[in-house]
Amino acid sequence: MSIGRLKNILIAKIITRFPFLAKRFTASYDPWKSLDIPWTPVTKALEESKIAVVTTAGVHHKDQEPFNMKDREGDPSYRIIDLRMPLSSLMITHDYYDHVDADRDINVVFPVERLKEFEKEGRIGLVADLHYGFMGHIIGRHIPMLINKNAPEVATRLKRDNVDIVLLTPG
Repeated sequence: MSIGRLKNILIAKIITRFPFLAKRFTASYDPWKSLDIPWTPVTKALEESKIAVVTTAGVHHKDQEPFNMKDREGDPSYRIIDLRMPLSSLMITHDYYDHVDADRDINVVFPVERLKEFEKEGRIGLVADLHYGFMGHIIGRHIPMLINKNAPEVATRLKRDNVDIVLLTPG
C-alpha cells in the first residue's frame, strides 16, 4: 500500500475519533457547488414503489475492480451491485472515511437488508435487484465525467429497471 493511501486512511481514522479535527479538516475543503438541483417528486405510494440504493460509500462486489484509490481526485466510475448475489460478496474500497463499522455490517452504508425487511412488512413495494456503488470524494477533472456521463447512465439504468425511488447513502 502506498504512503498516500496510508495517509488517507490514517486521516480518516483520526478525524472520526476527534470531531473537532474533522470540523477543521472539512472547513478547509471547497466542495463543488451545483446551481441546479435535480428533483423529481414522489408520485407513487411507498407501498407500491420499487426502491434501489445508490451509495457513495465505495461498495462493490469482491470480484469487481476496486475503486481507484491512487488518483487523488477520486474515481468517478460506478459499480453495479446485484442483490441476487450474497451480501458477503460485497466489500468497500474507500480511503476517505473510516468504514470499520460498515465492514462489519454493510447495512451501515448500504441498508438493503433493512429495505428487504420493509418489503416483507409491506411498507415498501419492491427492492430492486440492481443497485449502484460510487466512490465519494470526486473532485477536479473527474466531476464532468461523473455529472455528464456516469450519473446519467445510472439514472437511465434505474428508469429502465422501473425504479420509483432511490435511496442515496454516503460513506
